Amino acid sequence: MTPNLILYAVPFFLITVILESYVVFKQHRDFVETKDSLTSIGLGLGNLFIGLLTKSVIYVSYFYVYDHWRIFDLSIAWWWVWVFAFFADDFTYYWFHRISHEVRYFWASHMVHHSSPKYNLAAALRQTWTGNLSGAFLFYIWILLLGVHPFIVFFFQQISLLYQYWIHTELIKKMPAWFEYIFNTPSHHRVHHGTDLDYLDTNYAGILIIWDRMFGSFQQENQRPHYGLTKQIESYNPAKIAFFEWVQIVKDIFHSKSLSAAWKYVIGPPGWSPDGSRLTVEQMRQQNKFKKDEQGTED
Repeated sequence: MTPNLILYAVPFFLITVILESYVVFKQHRDFVETKDSLTSIGLGLGNLFIGLLTKSVIYVSYFYVYDHWRIFDLSIAWWWVWVFAFFADDFTYYWFHRISHEVRYFWASHMVHHSSPKYNLAAALRQTWTGNLSGAFLFYIWILLLGVHPFIVFFFQQISLLYQYWIHTELIKKMPAWFEYIFNTPSHHRVHHGTDLDYLDTNYAGILIIWDRMFGSFQQENQRPHYGLTKQIESYNPAKIAFFEWVQIVKDIFHSKSLSAAWKYVIGPPGWSPDGSRLTVEQMRQQNKFKKDEQGTED
């Protein structure tokens, strides 16, 4: 069984969260708040605990697919298999992450990570409690079908999560230009967490920012973002945050006037509503463009 690298990293996470908080306090800056950080840590610990319960199901599923349905026999000892697996994992993460912003069913789990109005190392620990339960692990099945051993898939999933920890900070402004072009960085990921209209639904990268550049979702950091959700959850309760969007989905389905509307509330983009009373990101951008065009005409 693959060692749980995340579990071993917990002491490092907690020490660096404290160190960052100390530096921020000494610099009289505003991007760390004690209650918010404790909420993030609570969500992280909850994710770790639930993961211990759900990982066995994922292990069984992955090994079943690998043992019975794999197309090729790729040796775990072949170096190029590891290289392929790294790119396959990161490519898969990009599309899963993007879909998690475009389909409300997956957003219900992912929005937890975006729920902090602060951007710091503690916010990196603000993880979903329902991601595995909602089937996120199924996105990686294709790698197993090609014959990559589940051990390798689990390894790179953890490496991706560990890599993304350090990019949740405002203390690091920019990395060298070549690094910024290839890899996900604090600057790129700050944009991803931004609620500013230009920043919404951009920079989905895990480790490599090249996917965003290739698929048209890259956005440069132009000004300091505002963080959190477009409509903030006014609570420090980890359980409320973890299940907030699922509760909203159930409420929307219950009040739906048709089966098609109920279905769209689940698989449509976040913010979709049949009467336009709520707006998707695309609708917000269209509305903003219309306002700008109107102002330009008046001028």
